[in-house]
Amino acid sequence: MSDLSLELNGLEKSYVTGSSADVAVLRGVDLQLKRGEVVALVAPSGAGKSTLLHIAGLLDQADRGTVRVAGQDMASANETLRTQMRRREVGFVYQFHHLLPEFSALENIVLPQLANGESERAARARGADLLARVGLSERAAHRPAALSGGEQQRVAFCRAMANSPSVLLADEPTGNLDPATSDQVFDVLVDLVAETGLSALIATHNPSLAARMDRVLHLQDGLLV
Repeated sequence: MSDLSLELNGLEKSYVTGSSADVAVLRGVDLQLKRGEVVALVAPSGAGKSTLLHIAGLLDQADRGTVRVAGQDMASANETLRTQMRRREVGFVYQFHHLLPEFSALENIVLPQLANGESERAARARGADLLARVGLSERAAHRPAALSGGEQQRVAFCRAMANSPSVLLADEPTGNLDPATSDQVFDVLVDLVAETGLSALIATHNPSLAARMDRVLHLQDGLLV
């Protein structure tokens, strides 16, 4: 098994605008993410960090370049395989938790496992274990509206971890939280990474948060530096 959970090579991506010229967002991005590594992705708004995360997470495709997830080359993968890999090997966390409001914290973690073919009994056991790890066992039956912002985001992390992915991709996961809660949520994330051995690529505007990660990458002019 490779010690790399994510490999990006020569990624290029442009978008067509109303003008005659295309806008190049990624100009040849290379990235290797090792298992157990937490890497910060820092970029100003509009620089392409969300585009990069979506391509890395198999939600979008690059114009050129290759993506390998958990050692598997996705260059020629059809949409069925891309969906399977995305469900099994990639976890997503966003600035807003996007929890389903009509379901409890536990049920929000169970549902993606059921979609991935897991039995309900195993899915509930996995969900309960994850909630215990982030200190939310007593909140398992609460719906998102009854949880604080920090609690909601911790549940979102658990949901992203539900199918034991190889890589976690997070787009400003603490951007909607106050500084103290942001630090608490980040500590939870680091602990989950350490316990599970997955890797995480985290887009953030927070320099103090970025400085606590293993590496800091800056997306500038379509390249990682």
